[in-house]
Amino acid sequence: AVLVQDATVGLLSDAPMAVINLNSGLWQDESVSNPEIGGLTSSHLAYVIYTSGSTGLPKGVMIEHRNTVNFLTWAHRSFDSKILSKTLFSTSLNFDLAVYECFAPLTSGGSIDVVTNVLELQQGEHDITLINTVPSALKALLESGGLGEGVDTVNVAGEALKRSLVEALFEQTQVKRLCNLYGPSETTTYSSWVSMAREDGFAAHIGKPVANTQFYLLDEHKQPVPLGVPGEIYIGGAGVARGYLNRAELTAERFLKDPFSTTPNARMYRTGDLGRYLPNGNIEYLGRNDDQVKIRGFRIELGEIEAKLARHEALKETVVLAREDAPGDKRLVAYFTQHSPEQALDIETLRTHLQAQLPAYMVPAAYVRLDALPLTPNGKLDRKALPAPDSHAYTTRLYEAPVGDVEIKLAALWAELLKVERVGRHDHFFELGGHSLLAVTLIERMRQDGMEADIRVLFGQPTLAQVAAAVGEVRPIDVPMTTIPALTRKRSI
Repeated sequence: AVLVQDATVGLLSDAPMAVINLNSGLWQDESVSNPEIGGLTSSHLAYVIYTSGSTGLPKGVMIEHRNTVNFLTWAHRSFDSKILSKTLFSTSLNFDLAVYECFAPLTSGGSIDVVTNVLELQQGEHDITLINTVPSALKALLESGGLGEGVDTVNVAGEALKRSLVEALFEQTQVKRLCNLYGPSETTTYSSWVSMAREDGFAAHIGKPVANTQFYLLDEHKQPVPLGVPGEIYIGGAGVARGYLNRAELTAERFLKDPFSTTPNARMYRTGDLGRYLPNGNIEYLGRNDDQVKIRGFRIELGEIEAKLARHEALKETVVLAREDAPGDKRLVAYFTQHSPEQALDIETLRTHLQAQLPAYMVPAAYVRLDALPLTPNGKLDRKALPAPDSHAYTTRLYEAPVGDVEIKLAALWAELLKVERVGRHDHFFELGGHSLLAVTLIERMRQDGMEADIRVLFGQPTLAQVAAAVGEVRPIDVPMTTIPALTRKRSI
């Protein structure tokens, strides 16, 4: 639908989509007076957003208006309207960071600059005061040239934040503060936060709860743990969602009665995350207590990928891990055994099988065939014994050696970035384990080596030969010449 007013409705007289005239207000009056609804209240549903599920079925989190209003009210009090006035809106609506990026600015009189993804900040002119993203995307932005001079505040969430990234941000930019935010979708986007001013530097924790939110660190008996002792994080308060859409059993398992609240029927959400209280009341995040991981900000249940992979008729057993064999480059790796080991099964078949069932960020980069899964002495899967993927674990095309200077240079660069032994002219960047953040790094390295290319070329023509053809010739790199003054050698006595 398109929103119009009396002055602009005439511009869309032949529009094929629904047109809503805000001046008439009839659409709102009709919904409020609908006897089947009985009048809209703060407990009505605002949106449903899906997260990964370990059984292979994604979970639809039901967020009510009261949840979102509490969250946005906190945002208005914690972020000045001048900072929100020009916010970069780069997150997919399927990812709950978008709730902050879109509605926090617009409900405070600010504006949003809508882009396909945060990496577009490197293209064209963008007058931005606030960026809301994930640490891995921020790292890619810094490596490819910075954020822009007007950015005052950067928010990050969705992944563990490292000291080196915070230090690099303050060293390379004029950003005044970085905020680290934590929270699952089930408690409305963000549930705790810490604001790091430039003069204070890195803070190694996830801060304290946002407004009207309570954190409980509990042991296996759901009793509070002492100060400094690790416990599972349970979250209560105004951000706790209604539950999972049409998943009553799972809702009952994760959304529990809050025994610490005096509010009738209050519930708390069991996150599966571990943390501990620091002496100053801040919370240190200690990781997961299950098989859930985060890669480039996306929360992924490894069991969901395993369940979808196991649907392939040729496979007997499946395991998926998130490995970080190269520092800062976490990838999904699938391990499998076959019913008939002698049967030939190429990696592209498995990759295509998963692409038809999962979003791109959940499709493993590498696939390792094993005769048998490694087991511990007591018969359990020994995940630590699963081998690192070699070059054969990635999808490769029929090898044909690179031709010409550009292809040869590109092949060497791809091999370095993708951690593979060799790259043929028909190999596909994303099939070899590449992703959007590596793509930004690649484009920047290409420019440094005299090869000009737009990142859109890589996404549209992702084979080595296609990218090389788009680049054309390697331009000479201009290196400023400096005259070195001659020194008079003095003879020692």
